[in-house]
Amino acid sequence: MGRVVGQVRGIAGLIAISLGIGLLARPVSAQDRGAIVLPDVPPIAVPSGQEVRWIDSITDTGGPEGLTLRFRFLAPQIGGPDPIAPDVALEDMAALCESFALPRLPALGPKPAQVVISLSDRVLPFGEADDEAVQYFEAYSVTDGACIWEMF
Repeated sequence: MGRVVGQVRGIAGLIAISLGIGLLARPVSAQDRGAIVLPDVPPIAVPSGQEVRWIDSITDTGGPEGLTLRFRFLAPQIGGPDPIAPDVALEDMAALCESFALPRLPALGPKPAQVVISLSDRVLPFGEADDEAVQYFEAYSVTDGACIWEMF
């Protein structure tokens, strides 16, 4: 999993690099940057215990595998002074796919080829870049009612 600052990449295969970079560079906390916190949206429980809140779901843009549903989450701690490790964030994203995304997939109609879970340390409009933002992305297929990690 990769910690991405100012660009978008898949997480798999970048753990060692991101851990090394994470030890050298410590971004300021989300509150110090004026990050938007979503007070009306309850936090979602994840294995790491970090505070994660649902931002939105994007259903109208395709992906490389076909119909793609994207679930975006605010996770300020991934960019904070004591950031969540990339491998821990990967576990959180898998849990979000299973506990949050799966129950929200359409029961009727076309099934998504891919579910993308993203964590961001701040709320950004979909598709917009921010050089200071920390974001993680992972893709999953859905097989037999379970999220299966796909190389992104």
